[in-house]
Amino acid sequence: MTDHPADAILVLLEATPTGELATSAAGLLAAAAGIGTPVALAVAAPGEAQSLAEQAAALGAERVLAVEATSTQSELTVPHVDALAAAVKLIAPDAVLISNSIEGRDIAGRFAARTGAPIAVDAVGVSRDDEGVLAHHSVYGGAYNIVSAATFGPLVVTVRQGAIDARAESRPVVTESLEVPASGAASAAIESVEPVTETSSRPELRGAKRVVSGGRGLGSAEKFALVEELADALGAAVGASRAAVDAGYIPANHQVGQTGVSVSPQLYVALGISGAIQHKAGMQTAKNIVAVNKDPDAPIFEVADFGVVGDVFTVVPQLISALAERKR
Repeated sequence: MTDHPADAILVLLEATPTGELATSAAGLLAAAAGIGTPVALAVAAPGEAQSLAEQAAALGAERVLAVEATSTQSELTVPHVDALAAAVKLIAPDAVLISNSIEGRDIAGRFAARTGAPIAVDAVGVSRDDEGVLAHHSVYGGAYNIVSAATFGPLVVTVRQGAIDARAESRPVVTESLEVPASGAASAAIESVEPVTETSSRPELRGAKRVVSGGRGLGSAEKFALVEELADALGAAVGASRAAVDAGYIPANHQVGQTGVSVSPQLYVALGISGAIQHKAGMQTAKNIVAVNKDPDAPIFEVADFGVVGDVFTVVPQLISALAERKR
């Protein structure tokens, strides 16, 4: 049996349908490296495990537990929970880090329920004290920062995508095959798939480094195009407040907030967004927040690092023009 680090932090990696690690992997492995020795778990389709292991090592994984699961494409999350249970039993980690994605939350919840492990969700950071691993959270719409811990372990932590800026040093590729007995637990299954190709030059909203969001103040779906123009000028993803989504300006998958996507980009630009607490809950951990609103008392200015009181249709075209001039 391979000896595993006494301070191992197990990181569950997600992979895209094309066999690449999800963008959340870099932050998870960096977070793990900050509190212990990162050991990655990669559940892959046949033939993809070695590639995922190499990518994980480049992002800082000390070693990679590789699982080839033929059912991952049709059986939802249960193979990952089975693999996670086997990995935890093998290496006895101090904590388990999982992306706070839709699939990650499902896996974390299933694993915690199956094993009785403590769970901390939507963390924006992790640390360690003399007693163990701590999870850091931004709660109540960002009104408070709190720290949670468990009196038993391992603590399972889902980490908000984009919340971890640090990056770990690359490591040599060390791969270990992990045999996983199937639990036979009930699971939803995919019976058929019809691929849909979407071509976009913009980054995906969840995990994007830059986000430009628009609110009800844009006035119409046609005028919401101004948000997209600024996003393209900045190389940013496009977001929206719930009010803009409810008004039909943009589809719901762009909604940022408590009932939408939580983001932690380097730059968040809010255009015509008043800043209701539900919206702030999904973006307040952004590193730099810029707000443009004609109401000087708008709540968004309470969390903004830079604020402009003015009409977005006057301010934003000037900003786009200035950005274009800088690129020349």
